[in-house]
Amino acid sequence: MQSASEESEAAARQASTAAPEHVYPDHWEADVVLRDGGTARIRPITTDDADRLVSFYEQVSDESKYYRFFAPYPRLSAKDVRRFTHHDFVDRVGLAATVGGEFIATVRYDRINAQGLPASAPADEAEVAFLVQDAHQGRGVASALLEHIAAVARERGIRRFAAEVLPANTKMIKVFTDAGYTQKRSFEDGSVRLHLDLEPTDRSLAVQRAREQRAEARSVQRLLAPRSVAVVGAGRTPGGVGRTVLRNLLDSGFTGQVYAVNAALTDGPGRLDGVPAHPSVAAIGEPVDLAIVAVPAERVPEAVADCGEHGVRGLVVLSAGYAESGPAGRERQRALVRQARSYGMRIIGPNAFGIINTAEDVRLNASLAPQMPATGRIGLFAQSGAIGIALLAGLHRRGAGLSSFISAGNRADVSGNDFLQHWYDDPGTDVVLLYLESIGNPRKFTRLARRTAAVKPVVVVKGARHSGSAPPGHRVPVTRVPHATVSALLRQAGVIRVDTVTELVDAGLLLAAQPLPSGPRVAILGNSESLGLLTYDACLTEGLRPLRPLDLTTAAGPADFRDALAAALADETSDAVVVTAIPWVGENGATESGDGETLAAALRAAVASVPGAAKPVVVVHVEMGALADALAAATSTRPPAPGRPDGGGTATGSRTDAGRATRTGTGTASAPGAAPDSRTDAAGAARTGDARGGGTGGADGGTDGGTGGTECRTIPAYPAAERAVRALAEAVRYGQWRRQAAEPGRVPEYEDIDEAGAAALIERGLAEATEDGRGITLGAGQAAELLDRYGITVLTALPAPGPDAAVAAAARLGYPVALKTTAPHLRHRPDLGGVRLDLATEEQLRTAYAELTEVLGKPEELQPVVQAMVPRGVDTVVRSAIDPAVGAVLSFGLSGAASELLGDTAHRLVPATDRDAAELVRSIRTAPLLFGWRGSAPVDTPALEELLLRVSRLVDDHPEVVAVSLEPVVVAPRGLSVLGATVRLAPPPPRTDLGPRSLPSY
Repeated sequence: MQSASEESEAAARQASTAAPEHVYPDHWEADVVLRDGGTARIRPITTDDADRLVSFYEQVSDESKYYRFFAPYPRLSAKDVRRFTHHDFVDRVGLAATVGGEFIATVRYDRINAQGLPASAPADEAEVAFLVQDAHQGRGVASALLEHIAAVARERGIRRFAAEVLPANTKMIKVFTDAGYTQKRSFEDGSVRLHLDLEPTDRSLAVQRAREQRAEARSVQRLLAPRSVAVVGAGRTPGGVGRTVLRNLLDSGFTGQVYAVNAALTDGPGRLDGVPAHPSVAAIGEPVDLAIVAVPAERVPEAVADCGEHGVRGLVVLSAGYAESGPAGRERQRALVRQARSYGMRIIGPNAFGIINTAEDVRLNASLAPQMPATGRIGLFAQSGAIGIALLAGLHRRGAGLSSFISAGNRADVSGNDFLQHWYDDPGTDVVLLYLESIGNPRKFTRLARRTAAVKPVVVVKGARHSGSAPPGHRVPVTRVPHATVSALLRQAGVIRVDTVTELVDAGLLLAAQPLPSGPRVAILGNSESLGLLTYDACLTEGLRPLRPLDLTTAAGPADFRDALAAALADETSDAVVVTAIPWVGENGATESGDGETLAAALRAAVASVPGAAKPVVVVHVEMGALADALAAATSTRPPAPGRPDGGGTATGSRTDAGRATRTGTGTASAPGAAPDSRTDAAGAARTGDARGGGTGGADGGTDGGTGGTECRTIPAYPAAERAVRALAEAVRYGQWRRQAAEPGRVPEYEDIDEAGAAALIERGLAEATEDGRGITLGAGQAAELLDRYGITVLTALPAPGPDAAVAAAARLGYPVALKTTAPHLRHRPDLGGVRLDLATEEQLRTAYAELTEVLGKPEELQPVVQAMVPRGVDTVVRSAIDPAVGAVLSFGLSGAASELLGDTAHRLVPATDRDAAELVRSIRTAPLLFGWRGSAPVDTPALEELLLRVSRLVDDHPEVVAVSLEPVVVAPRGLSVLGATVRLAPPPPRTDLGPRSLPSY
């Protein structure tokens, strides 16, 4: 598509024979998801690729060849083949995109000098050229190759690309212009000359992430909405995993074509459960979009090859015996992923439970769940099949429908990140529920969760929090960040973090069925004063602002509830309503449970009578199961789709139990089938009010939802006040986050920051580090000098190896002074007696010195220092550290053993905004001490927030600063003082989130 001059080509051929070749850079290999959801492998071109290159070129059209070479070029000569396959991987690099081991596109760069001739470093410009096979144009192959060749070029010291393109080659011009790099464009000698600056920009990063989102979402869509499905491993007799999935597919009313595949059908095609059955995918003779693989692990490679060679787009691998089974299984899992990706296929699993899509035009149940969930607006992802079963049953029982469900097993390929990409702009999903046992890419997950949470709630419960290792089968990076820190960072990203599966269902039910509250004010009404008080206390515990409970007395009937709820919804002094209900006393004095359907109808009538009230309503009931059932079934009246079985068909729980026993040795799979499939289409549960307004109400707290369909909005019911209020509190906090996210904070600029000076100090410090690459901890003076470049002043501390030296130091600093030890076991532990304050005279200083050395040890052990006294205030600690998996984290808390013991520390990702800094200061439990608790003077929190922002800027500007600790930081009513500082430098960990798009490597 672009060409150098003849002189340049000749010089390049000469250079290719003269320059030495370097070691094959296997870290350039990567799997990428293309625009249409398929995958391709990108790798360097080597001398072994001559035949592949020739075959590839023969399949390129004459027009594409003309665009590449600016002249008719029907075939490659032997010299061309040698030139395009021999690279030194420094000045000349070629990359190929492959599918099934064959080339579908190539890109190469040649380093050039200012005259456009071949050159070596320090020349920092290269000419780049692409060629994409016509059958694969439009799939985003060239864009992906540009990202990867640009990253390679930057690694080799190349800063600019030059490209020459014919004006008619508009597709290639668009690849360059849409990439987001800073570029120059000119028209010379009948061609378009482009120059691209390869330094990533905000726009290039945004373009890259937008392409990533579209591609990964499309890859998930191909799995969830296939036009045809083949079940590989469907047995001839009922029972077993494959036959169970086949039966579930048919019972769900799948709208596409279903095939059964059984290698034992050697006598030719047949039928199983009424669908065509074949010995292989190849024998089907028709396109197959999705294959469900349910054969023993040793037979999976054969099945994958059969699928890949015949155009299957994706796999759901139910087979067990992979990484969860030990080292041999882990290697088997790696081989499975490599094999599937070589054919451009994505995998859910292995050891998966399956996938479900309830959309009316799909109706896919490719799982071991015996019943199809009701259609709804909740997207559910579970890494555990057993937990997935429990969640399906719990949501079904409480009237909540799903848009899609995925139980990914070992998630060797497709993960929760991919489904976040899909659900982000899926119009059929309003709430995302995730059960995770590991987070493979925390940095990416946080980024995707923040973006998704800005438009719809994301609720997460994480298992394996305290096991110290990932669950069997999960391949995740090692992180040093504690679980509490990860939770705090997820909350910063807008994720609703809950602790149990029950809370996951509780929160999801409310968010899917009700609008977001616009504030924390809660009205409480009901027929029990005691239950109202319990609800009131629960609200205070969760940080809500409850109004005085309205007691309707035990004599209240459904009409009283209706009138009271309507009044509360119309009252502008509340943002949400909790209705409490207990069985009431009848006229004869006997306790009655009442007619649950009648009370449920009264509550729905009250909601419908105030159509403009965008307030969530929840019900707390005690021993009123009929009421909960009636509320759950409130919108479950839509009949089944024509031709769809009404009761889950013949896929019984016992059959699924057998299937699960085969795979996991557990017989819990009957759980989702325990509740009868009443076809209570809880679509209304999530659609009510187009209470998508509930899940996706606007950033103003949901005022854009919950009005159009309030007459059929499902009201979630809870058997305990604490559960209802906790779910409501999560909705309140999420609504507040949404409103704040609509107006994000900013990262301030400080004119006194000397970024270049700090860089020079860091470079000098790293030069002193040992060669083991683990970095260096700066001395006190070096640390203070570096921090000073960012406007952070550290109070001088003078060493006092003896009493005379202490007196000399005090004379230099001026009395009063403080004497303290800096020994590692005593540092920052005033409770151990290693600090003496307000020493106003030489005599007091000598006495204090003698006491310290007598009680705690010799001076050489204690390493005493003398500091000037500073205004009294609150002792705090500011820290920042870089974790390879999460990134740079800024932390804040009060100084002292008590705060450390209780884990009272707040965290935010770097770079922190002014809003992040303000939230850090206010989010710790001991924050009242900073704001005048019990009559004390409030401290200078603006100065504290500025310090946090300056530390954030330092770490963000210089990733070599891998750890900073300021302790203590004494915050006074006016100003603050940093009394101690530790700074550690090291080569920064690689930023995988800034590199080109790629799937996790295997």
